[in-house]
Amino acid sequence: MNSQPPHNVVPLRPKRRVTRRKLLLGGVGLTGLAGIVGGGTTAYSYEEAKSLIVTRYRIVSPRWPAGKRLSITVIADLHAGGPNMGRAQIHRIVETANALKSDLVVLLGDYFATHRFVDEKVPHPVWAAELAQLRAPLGTWAIIGNHDWWYDIDGVRKALAEVKIPVLENNAVALGEPGNRFWLAGLGDQIAYRLDGGGFRGIDDLPGTLNQVRTDDPIILLVHEPDIFPQVPEKVALTLAGHTHGAQVRIPLIWPWLVPSAYGARYAYGHIVEERRQMVVSGGLGTSIVPLRLGVPPEIVRIDLEGPSVNGAGPRVSQAISR
Repeated sequence: MNSQPPHNVVPLRPKRRVTRRKLLLGGVGLTGLAGIVGGGTTAYSYEEAKSLIVTRYRIVSPRWPAGKRLSITVIADLHAGGPNMGRAQIHRIVETANALKSDLVVLLGDYFATHRFVDEKVPHPVWAAELAQLRAPLGTWAIIGNHDWWYDIDGVRKALAEVKIPVLENNAVALGEPGNRFWLAGLGDQIAYRLDGGGFRGIDDLPGTLNQVRTDDPIILLVHEPDIFPQVPEKVALTLAGHTHGAQVRIPLIWPWLVPSAYGARYAYGHIVEERRQMVVSGGLGTSIVPLRLGVPPEIVRIDLEGPSVNGAGPRVSQAISR
C-alpha cells in the first residue's frame, strides 16, 4: 500500500506525448509489436534481454576539480523478475559491477518487474540481498523510481533499509576525504503519483535538494527520469539518470516514440551535453511493459569523471562497449 503524498508535492507536470506504455498498450500491443519486428527478431530481442554489457564513459566536467578523478558504477532499472531478470542474472550483474572496482556505486530506481510476463518471482528481500553485495569505497547509494512508487513503495523502502543501502530522496550528502570531497544529491521521483486523466505528480524538489549543498565542492545529481535536466543548474558537475531504457526497442522511425519522456528522443540514452551541463542516461538492465530488448542490450554503466587538464582542455567523452 503506497504512502500518503508528502506536503512538498510539486504541481502537475504537462501531459506527456506518446509514451512506450501508450503505444504498446493502446492499439499496437505486444502482438502488433511482434508483427512489426518479425518473429525472428522478436526471438533475438528476448535473448538480448538476458545479455549484459558494460558501457564506459570518460567524462571531463568543467565543474570537477582539475587533477581529481572519480569512478562511478551505475545500475539502473533492474526490474527484478523473469524471464530476463531472475536471481541468477542479478547475481551476475553484481559480480560484474564489483569487478569494475569503482569508487562509488549508484542505484537509480525501479527495482522490481511489474509486467505480466514475470515467470520467476524475485521478492524484495531477495533482490535487495543481492544488491547488498555491491562493494565500493564510497558506498552504494540509491534513489527511488516511478515503478517503485506506483506498485510498492513501502516494500522497496523496507527492502533497501534492511540491507542498509541508504536512499537519497531530495537530499544531499558529502562524500570523500577533506580536500577531495564532493556532494552526492538524490532527487525524489518526478512522476511518483499517477493522476486521473493521464497526468502525473512528482515529489521532486530540485532547489531544496541543492540548497543542502553547503560548500563549493562539486555535485553529482542522481535522478530517475531525465526530464528534469533543463532545470539543472550549471554548478552540477554531472547528472545521472535512468528510466528510459534507451527506448528498450529501437526500430528505425518508430523507436523515438517509445521513449517515456516529454522530450521524445532528446534524453533517450547516452551522454548529453547542453550549455556546459552534462548528463548520462543509462539504458538500464531490466524490461518494462514487455520482456523485449532490441538494439538496447542491458547495461551496467562505468563512468570515469575528471576535471579539465591544466592546459584548459574542455569537456570530452569517450565511450567503449565491452560484451
